[in-house]
Formats: sequence, structure tokens, C-alpha cells
Amino acid sequence: MTIKELLAIAAATGLLAGCTATPPPRSTQPVTTSRPLATPPRIVQNNSLVGQHANAALSLFGKPRLDVAEGAGRKLQFAGAACILDIYYYAPKAGADAIATHVDARTPDGRDTNVDSCVSALRR
Repeated sequence: MTIKELLAIAAATGLLAGCTATPPPRSTQPVTTSRPLATPPRIVQNNSLVGQHANAALSLFGKPRLDVAEGAGRKLQFAGAACILDIYYYAPKAGADAIATHVDARTPDGRDTNVDSCVSALRR
């Protein structure tokens, strides 16, 4: 046998070996999904806006830069030279008025900043 023939046999054997491999076993565990987006998040923050209705923020800061519906929630964004404030509102239960459940504050260049300091800077 020549070297070419040996190489051809080795290559064919390698290709055929891939065809006879057994597939990995299938999982028999049920697939779980995360909570639906319509469920409001728990309130875990403690600042001056959490638990307040959107009218409170509107009276403090005036017209928002953004007012966006996000699924079952609402986001108001207020911005000034010092910071950008995002307030997220969800109804605590079906039929209830939405309240602020989460607040993010950042500097214009994207760094996190203190929420209450940003609230003070944005008050009109």
C-alpha cells in the first residue's frame, strides 16, 4: 500500500466515525420560563420618589424628556445639566394606579449617581 492509499483510508475512517456517534441524550426536565413582564417588580429601593404616583414627579420636574409605555409599565425620564433620572411605574395590583417602583439616576456621561441628589438638581 502506498502512503496516498493509507491517507485516503484514514480520512474515510475519520469521516465515517463521525456518522456513527450517538447524539447527546435529551433532557427530560420541563422547560421553565421567567415571570411574565406584566407582573410588577417588588419595591426594593428607598428614595423620595418610590411609592409616589407619576403626578408627583410631574409637579416636581415639569414636562418629562421621555414618557414611554413599556409593557404594563411606564417610564418617565427627566434630564438636566447635572443628571438624567428614569422613573419606572407599575400598578401594584390589577386595577390600581401605577406607582414608582424603581428609579435610576446617572450623569450625562452615563455614570451612576445618587437618586436624591439628582432629584434635588432637577427640581424646578
